[in-house]
Amino acid sequence: MDSANMRHVLRWTQPKASCNTTLLYSVQYQGEFELHVKNGRWMKTPDCQRIALAHCDLTLDLGSDSDYSLRVQAQCGSKLSVWAKFQFNRNNVTPPVPEIKVTTAGDALLVSVRKFPLTAATRVKVWKNDGEQQAEDYSLPADQEALKVPDLQEGAVYCVRAQVFLKSGMQSGYTDRHCVSITGPGAPAWKQPTAVTVTVVIMLGLLVVLFWSVIHCPPGSCQKFFQKEPLPPSLKEISGLQITIHHQGEELCEDTPRLLSAAQT
Repeated sequence: MDSANMRHVLRWTQPKASCNTTLLYSVQYQGEFELHVKNGRWMKTPDCQRIALAHCDLTLDLGSDSDYSLRVQAQCGSKLSVWAKFQFNRNNVTPPVPEIKVTTAGDALLVSVRKFPLTAATRVKVWKNDGEQQAEDYSLPADQEALKVPDLQEGAVYCVRAQVFLKSGMQSGYTDRHCVSITGPGAPAWKQPTAVTVTVVIMLGLLVVLFWSVIHCPPGSCQKFFQKEPLPPSLKEISGLQITIHHQGEELCEDTPRLLSAAQT
């Protein structure tokens, strides 16, 4: 079995007996569920029935941490070989190093972990500056993929490593060191856009209320807000002046068609 990054590929060698036609192979597996619940039934691997290749990818078929029995049979024409058997448990395979992402939120450290298999637990080491010997260990269960470490020193640099381990005791190597600086308990990133949005909504609401008030204002009420101021004395004298307009006599115009007819004669 070749296992790399939790991908399991079963390989076998060709039988020594010669065959006049193409050798075909079929693969079956049996886990604890098939053994105890289905009365020892062998399951056929869908993608590895009567194939000419000498290998089969069983990653999707070996979906639990139980013991599996695997077997392969060769076929030459109408002749079948005996089953070649193999025992496997993916817990006995060294798991791959997880992928981590380290960020900060105020005075807290956030560590996101991506791991495979998903049933693996995670161990996270956190330390301040170069004091890795005094690192604190944190454990994440299999159903948790994020860790929050609060109440850290503002302005200090903290570093993180992580590894995954299986129930069997097998564990991956540690990730590379990831270091970040703690920025302190400043305002969360969501506050600024939220404040802008609230301000815009309030201003729009005030404009709508003002516009509605102007349109629906009763005449009597509106006069209280828009009162006519009296004219000053200097303007009152001017306002009393009367302007007389003399009408000039209307000009008499001869009829144009008559002038034209007179010119013609």
